[in-house]
Amino acid sequence: MTIKFKNSYANLPPKFYSKTEPTPVSNPKLILSNSSLAQELEIPENWMLSQQGIDTFSGNKILSGSEPLAMVYAGHQFGHFSPQLGDGRAILLGECLDTFGMRRDIQLKGSGQTNYSRSGDGRSPIGPVIREYLVSEAMHALNIPTTRALAAVSTGDTVYRDTSFPGGILTRVAKSHVRIGTFEYFASINDIESVQILSDYCINRLYPDCLKSTDKYLSFLKSVVEKQISLVAKWMSVGFIHGVMNTDNISISGETIDFGPCAFMEAFNPSQVFSAIDVNGRYRYSNQPEILLWNLMRLAETLLPLIDKNQEKAIEKVTVILKDFWPLFETNWLEILLKKIGFSTVEHNDDLFINELLALIESTQSDFTLSFRYLSHLLLKNPKPLPVQLPLFESESFKKWVPRWKKRLESEPSSLIDISSQMNATNPLYIPRNHLVEAAIQEAIQENKFDLMKTLNTLWKQPFLTNEKYEQFSYPATDKNEVTTTFCGT
Repeated sequence: MTIKFKNSYANLPPKFYSKTEPTPVSNPKLILSNSSLAQELEIPENWMLSQQGIDTFSGNKILSGSEPLAMVYAGHQFGHFSPQLGDGRAILLGECLDTFGMRRDIQLKGSGQTNYSRSGDGRSPIGPVIREYLVSEAMHALNIPTTRALAAVSTGDTVYRDTSFPGGILTRVAKSHVRIGTFEYFASINDIESVQILSDYCINRLYPDCLKSTDKYLSFLKSVVEKQISLVAKWMSVGFIHGVMNTDNISISGETIDFGPCAFMEAFNPSQVFSAIDVNGRYRYSNQPEILLWNLMRLAETLLPLIDKNQEKAIEKVTVILKDFWPLFETNWLEILLKKIGFSTVEHNDDLFINELLALIESTQSDFTLSFRYLSHLLLKNPKPLPVQLPLFESESFKKWVPRWKKRLESEPSSLIDISSQMNATNPLYIPRNHLVEAAIQEAIQENKFDLMKTLNTLWKQPFLTNEKYEQFSYPATDKNEVTTTFCGT
């Protein structure tokens, strides 16, 4: 058996999913496979590259032990509740245990119609497959919890959206594909028994420490809140904008999931929106914490009957947890941002250094990523000339900020050289810039080539290390190649 399936979700009651097999494709070809992730999952690399492996990742072959299913869930989409969504173009092949003993889902995305496709074709154009593969693996290299990409295949078939595109399928790996929307589905039909079954399942699989608590469901909510706060703070520290933070796109495991219209911001703008469908800016960069709290409130509502039979008492208990959201988020945010400017200790008014710097980056419309990365150069005695000139560094206000920042660094236990190195290990040089992702997609669509995708994937595995051969990939977009709008792909 090439994938050692050990399934658990398939053992839940049938109301949690629909047994669904992938729809075969005509001519599957492997685009890219993830050998390091395969090793974690104890999947032989030579099998990954074999015809049997390609047939498995395209849905043309079902391995022994696999129990393909599409998960049902609901969700608030842009604030409006949809009572039934579900995996409309994704099929869970099964689960396996990785080398750390962690249960991992293996799912095909773009593998054909399911009971939840809602008249859709269940397929994916090649573009979203490339985007999710590249960005999810880059997120992992940036030390941000995320679903992973195991393989990408082209199908040989055409997918029709506004025009025709070559089709593709992504093999996605996650600690779990349960979402806030999964809880909402059962709560909305007043199926409290299933909410409890789902809660117990998630606690046992993802949050076993909650079993030690006298109130495991309240502890479960608290754990999810903490995980999500940590995740979104990390997103924002690298300028990431998810684009569709609907409750059906918020994973209970605390991993980044669904990379449709996501983007990394270049010129710092807290109101930045890239998603073509986010016309009112609901999911803009600066609004992500507020939306996260809103989403977590929806989760808390589903758990009220489990936390206390008396609804008023249950509301009081969850309110205590949710009231801690902003102090906890600010603590996470400050800790990450202080590290980005070289502070390993915390002193009174350190937050002012962060707020002033962010305001300067915004007012000068400087590149978010390079502003932090290049900051370390100012600590070197003989720094090399910067390859990209940032308006920030020419600002008179910034020049007044720098001496105060350096004075504060004198109280740090490390030398300036060591602090500079630590900052470079914290602030990435390379991120998945929109124009690069789009260039890789267009190369695939127009030329049926994946050379750039493979180059970017290799480069983004080490986002903190300087690579002189590909230095230009650290540069922001120009007026000619800037990508200002991203799309979902469904």
